[in-house]
Amino acid sequence: MDKILMENMRFYGYHGVLAEEKALGQKFVVDAALYLPLQKAGRSDDLNDTVNYGAVYDRIKSIVIQERFNLLEALAERICGEIFAMAPPVQKIVLRIKKPEAPIDAIFDHVGVEIERDRS
Repeated sequence: MDKILMENMRFYGYHGVLAEEKALGQKFVVDAALYLPLQKAGRSDDLNDTVNYGAVYDRIKSIVIQERFNLLEALAERICGEIFAMAPPVQKIVLRIKKPEAPIDAIFDHVGVEIERDRS
């Protein structure tokens, strides 16, 4: 299936289990792959035949910066649910959330989660 890719969206949010994560916040990086048929949009050149990824970006941003979750898993589920609700053509979502500054005593690029959800 075709897909719309939205990669390396960066936000500042307050998600995490630790008190300092809730108080100080940190950076989050979100990648989304939205699976949907794009042939009609490719032929018509009409935004009404696809998904407005600007609107999807705005919704992801709103969730990440305004809402608070203990777990990245819960944040990811919330984002996927909202994308399915606002974009009926989307049949599947692969969503990755990375935490590049997770407060653990280790050397790493990031920690994170990746979920895959189907509309069904």
